[in-house]
Amino acid sequence: MKIFLSNLAGVPAYRQIENQIKQQILSGEIAENEMLPSIRQLAKQLGIGVITAKRAYDDLSAEGFVYSVQGKGVFAAKVEAGDRVKSCETEVKNRLNAVISYAEENGLSPERIRQIINQSLEEYDGRGNKNN
Repeated sequence: MKIFLSNLAGVPAYRQIENQIKQQILSGEIAENEMLPSIRQLAKQLGIGVITAKRAYDDLSAEGFVYSVQGKGVFAAKVEAGDRVKSCETEVKNRLNAVISYAEENGLSPERIRQIINQSLEEYDGRGNKNN
């Protein structure tokens, strides 16, 4: 499991941890039933407080991405294909909301935001590269 925290992201550490663990579970990088670091190990590894690590695991548990076994640890839960799609859609919406909020704060109209999004979709080639 690889987690990188950034102070520049403007996102709390627990949320960065959640997002990265979700992504790794959804992509299969973290396998179903794979044991994750303990809360204390995670906190030490990332240089964060135990409460921050616990919050991330608690939120992931509430969303069904991890489960705990008393005395054994925290494990990656099985994620069904439909759940993967739903989680992806939620994450895309959250990211788009952040972009829209940023654009509006900087004076772009909703119509101009739509144009930019549509233009970006037209230029996208499916591999993260622009077509032009």
